[in-house]
Order: sequence, then structure tokens, then C-alpha cells
Amino acid sequence: MKAVPPSVELKVAVVDDEPLALKHMSRILARNGYPVEIFADPAEALKRMETASFHIVLTDIRMPQMNGIQLLERIKIRHPETEVILVTGYAAIDDAVAAIKKGAFDYIEKPLTPEKILSVLKRVMDKLALLSENRQLKEELLKRDHTGDILGVSPAIRELLKIINKVAKIDCNVLITGESGTGKELVARAIHNGSLRKNNPFLGFNCGGFAEELISNELFGHEKGAFTGAGAVKQGLFETAQGGTVFLDEIGEMALSMQVKLLRVIQERQVFRVGGSKAVPLDIRMISATNKDLEYEVSSGRFREDLFFRLKVVVIRTPPLREHKEDIAPLADHFLRYYNRLYNKEVEGFSRQAIDILSRYSFPGNVRELEHMVCSAVALSEQKWIGARDLPDDLRMMEISPISCNELTSLAEQEKAHIIRILEATNYNKVRAAGILGIPRTSLWRKIKKFGIDDKIK
Repeated sequence: MKAVPPSVELKVAVVDDEPLALKHMSRILARNGYPVEIFADPAEALKRMETASFHIVLTDIRMPQMNGIQLLERIKIRHPETEVILVTGYAAIDDAVAAIKKGAFDYIEKPLTPEKILSVLKRVMDKLALLSENRQLKEELLKRDHTGDILGVSPAIRELLKIINKVAKIDCNVLITGESGTGKELVARAIHNGSLRKNNPFLGFNCGGFAEELISNELFGHEKGAFTGAGAVKQGLFETAQGGTVFLDEIGEMALSMQVKLLRVIQERQVFRVGGSKAVPLDIRMISATNKDLEYEVSSGRFREDLFFRLKVVVIRTPPLREHKEDIAPLADHFLRYYNRLYNKEVEGFSRQAIDILSRYSFPGNVRELEHMVCSAVALSEQKWIGARDLPDDLRMMEISPISCNELTSLAEQEKAHIIRILEATNYNKVRAAGILGIPRTSLWRKIKKFGIDDKIK
């Protein structure tokens, strides 16, 4: 077998109590360009490894001073990245297979030939090359701009990115406000990835639609026996995120009684598990998000003022898509490329008519609604270009014309009218309507209640 030159110089240690076997293996390795050191005593090999590093240790299993499996265990404790290959006779194959489970790379059966030795070394080389490539990719990803997932060329997005870059460097609580679908979680992740906490966890939790007991259990964790079914200690989200960032989405939906508990966590920087009496110190950054006007919620008595001020050390507003319509086309292209890969499609782009329709649309569901539209269009399209025919029926049929001065209405009235229009177009199918609007079904229910259009639902 012809030797394959390694991409990196692999240093090999050979351990065997038989001089002839040592000489045979070292000759094969040296002849094929591998730097090699030989050891008749496993203890000497371990001692040498304290001052010299080896990529590979090639060791016999049956040795009187210390067998190969014991040597493997000690190497993996002190030098976990070193690969160990066992040399075994037929009778010891069971031992070798068991050693694989303890971290050995592979085993070679006697009698040894150059082909056997070089084949397994080639596989080690391939593994090391892959690990090196993965490390380089991770380093490149860390060097990437932490705001890379927030797309747009408009002044509104450029200003948002500028604020994110400033806030990321300050380890303070942040409140992100904005309509549903404007990318509040993307902003939170960008702040985390640009901060000193970026190598620690980023954990998110949606505060809407859950009972208080469930929220307490998820955020604070519980002690064993705290309630029926609590058979073991469970760390909560706050505790799990130590050193990192906790993102609390839809914070405006949190019940007042739960707000008191959250305020205590923020003030004291510690948490008590459910059923526990011992405080767990916390080192976390808290980022919250809401699509509600929290100042109005405070004045209405639905949100605690003291918690509001604790959360809003810095406030960031994510702009709705209708305020930066110049980003619709590049965002649509981005989603097109993503869903092309996901669905193995080859759609080339959008027709001018399709882009014109999208650009005139108000997008009450914002970027999320645009993504859903592109996803559906790519999945169902049988043409190279997405045209008007591939857009939702209600969007194509909707006549969008400039509003005259006599037709000016409030944003709330426009939103209500649009929700009714979507409900009518979907025959009052709330699941489909929520999908078109790009909002959760629970949010659609709340808007139906808010606008008093319950009687219109069949």
C-alpha cells in the first residue's frame, strides 16, 4: 500500500514489550514519513507524554507491566485528544472491541502489515483534518458580524444595527418593543452575540399563554418532591443560563403575581427553586420583548411600574416592515434562497409584478408574514420565476390604491379591517388566517377580542 502523506505531521508513539514488534512497527512508520518514538514500558510512554505530545499512540494490549486498556484509560484522562490504536491477537479481539467503548480509535489484528497500519493511520489523519476544519469554521463564525442575521439596507435597519452594536457592549437589561414579526428575538440574539457573554447560553422563553405554575417551574426550576411528579431536582431557565443571556418574549403577557417574582429575581440577582429554601446566585443578562405599549399597561394597572423600570434600562424599537419597504425585495430574495435549499428547488427570483404587489402591501404581520408568503410560493411554484399567481389569493385580489385625505384612518382601524378581510378570505379559518398574518393563533384570538369582532366569527 502506498503511503498517503499526512496534511499535518502526525507524531506517533509505539508501545510494545516485544523488541521485534517495536522494531517492525517503527520501521514501517519511519519509512512512510511518520515521526515515531518507541517505548518498551507503558510507564515510560506516559512519562514522555508529560513533556511531548503525540497525535497517535499505537499500543499492544497484552503487556506485563500495564496492559493496553489500562494505558488507554490513563492517556484519555490526561491527553483526551490523543488517538489510541490497539494492537491485538485473535484471542484479544473482544478486549479491543470493549476498549473502543472507552475511547480507543480502532484496533489492528496481528499479524501486522504495512497495509493495516497505514490504513488506520490514514483514517486518523482524515479525522484530525476534519476536526481542524471544524475549528477553523467556528473561528470564522465567531469573527462574523454578530448582526449578520438582521438583513436590510434601509436607514431604519442601519440605525437599528448601530444601536445594537452600542448596547451589546453594555451589560444591562434591555427592553425590545415592536409589532409581532419584526424580529425582536433576532435583535436579542445579536445583542448577546456581540457581548462578552457570547460564549455562554442564550435561552429564550415565551411568557404568553402559560399558567403561572408552569412559568415558575420553567424559569425557577424545582426541588425534588416540590410537587406530585417532581422526582428529581430540575434547574430552571435562569439557573441554566448562568453567565449568559435570558430572553423573555411577550413579557407584557405575564401575570401580575408572576411579575412580583420576576422583580425579586432582578433585584436580588438570585433565584429560589420551587419548593426550595436555598438561594441560587445568578449571573445573567436579561433581555425582554413585547408588542404591547407597556407604559399604557402600567397606567392601566396590568403591569408593575417598578418591574417596567427595571426592564427598560435601554429600550430598542424594531421598525415594522411598512416603515422600511425598500427592504422587502432583498428580504424576499433571502427567503427565496433559503427555501430553495430547504425544498431542493431552483426558483430564480420574483417577477416585477410580484415585487410590485409585495411592495404595495402593508404587511401587518411584518417580516414573518413575508417569510411565510415566500415559503409557500417556493414550495408550490412550478416555474422558474415567482409571479403574481404564486402570491396569496387575498393579496392578489386586494386593490391597493393610495389613500385620499378623506379616507385617512387610524392604524388600529386599518389593522382591524385587514384582519376581517383575511378572515373572510379564509372562510374564517383561524389557523390559516394566523398563518397569512404571520402571527400566532393566540395573538389572533387576542386581536379578535381587542377589536370586538367575535360576532363575525362563524
